[in-house]
Amino acid sequence: MQGLFDEKDQHDGHSDNSPNSPLADRLRPRRLSDVIGQDHLVGENGTIGRMVAAGRLSSIVLWGPPGTGKTSLARLLADQTDLHYKAISAVFSGVAELKKVFAEADMRFQSGKATLLFVDEIHRFNRSQQDSFLPYVEKGTVVLVGATTENPSFELNAALLSRAQVLILNRLDTMALGELLEKAEKLEGISLPLTAESREALVASADGDGRFLLNQAETLLSLNIADPLDPSQLAKILHRRMAVYDKDREGHYNLISALHKAMRGSDPQASLYYLARMLVAGEQPLFLLRRIVRFASEDIGMADPQALVQALAAKQAYEFLGSPEGELAIVQACLYCATAPKSNAAYKAQKAAWKSAKITGSLMPPQNILNAPTKLMKDIGYGKDYSYDHGTDDGFSGDNYWPDEMLAEQYYQPVDRGFEHKIRERLDYWEKLRAEKMG
Repeated sequence: MQGLFDEKDQHDGHSDNSPNSPLADRLRPRRLSDVIGQDHLVGENGTIGRMVAAGRLSSIVLWGPPGTGKTSLARLLADQTDLHYKAISAVFSGVAELKKVFAEADMRFQSGKATLLFVDEIHRFNRSQQDSFLPYVEKGTVVLVGATTENPSFELNAALLSRAQVLILNRLDTMALGELLEKAEKLEGISLPLTAESREALVASADGDGRFLLNQAETLLSLNIADPLDPSQLAKILHRRMAVYDKDREGHYNLISALHKAMRGSDPQASLYYLARMLVAGEQPLFLLRRIVRFASEDIGMADPQALVQALAAKQAYEFLGSPEGELAIVQACLYCATAPKSNAAYKAQKAAWKSAKITGSLMPPQNILNAPTKLMKDIGYGKDYSYDHGTDDGFSGDNYWPDEMLAEQYYQPVDRGFEHKIRERLDYWEKLRAEKMG
């Protein structure tokens, strides 16, 4: 443990200015005003800002996603409140290390100086280890600053939570991440070799994690790239290439493509022809059934929800009967899908929703629809003002279910074919009710 948590190293609250240090470490803030994306905590009216201004720091738990500045905040607090700074990690520290830390803090306290004890990943300590903090926090020997990415309500003792204020750090938004990139470029004296579109993609890939973004930026800056990279070039550099499918059996894939497109084109005769071609040639029936099941979801979807039921029933029938008797069930599923009303609305909705989820990362749902099984979660607003739909006259509250930072999206757009015509009417009715309740 000596090399990992050497007192001399940990006492220095500033970043390492060595050019060999990681970019993220060299860019650590030196003042609270340098902290990016956490104005609600470090601003003049923020909890930490007020503590520092008053010169009195109480024990706190910093709860937030990775790369949002928890470690940097702890170092700055030690500097700006004149406390001795000691950092440990719950991943590497055990009972013996804790005893040593507490003994040193006790001796220091008797000399008139308290210790700011920063515990990274504090949720990894077990209940008894967490209990060991209580007398030293209670006495004021240590001011505890814990850092966790996990919900403190579930991971920390109630006794410890009652003695420490939980402060929530925000994931870094696009503006904050962009500011980090600008600081990195200024420090390095060079601009990132990116087009405007690639820069946006780089920021989006960070998912609110400033440290990850700076590590990616450091990789790019180290490559001495002359011309700006477009998004596809950027992806090739920063992400591993995906494996390519084996194309040795070209005829196999040509026929399955023909079957899929014939069913999509509502041609049952051609569909049956290509199905027969493959079965007669010795294709595995379960491979064909997998493709038909996929087709039922991708190309029919909610226009005829029974298509998926038919496809899965065909699989069950074939597994029960085997060849050749069970192949008739495959024919039935193929014909049902070829003659069913078509819609790829569910498929398009999936792609749009997946894309949106990747862009918006890990935004929190609105607090009114979050469950609040603990007092802490209720105190910070989880579940407040939730409208129970069954308690309304229409069975429909019209509440907003989207993250506060997002506008409502319209991923699923049912067509006017088959059962989706009815779904469209239902969605229009709910939209009308929502507008009336909001108006």
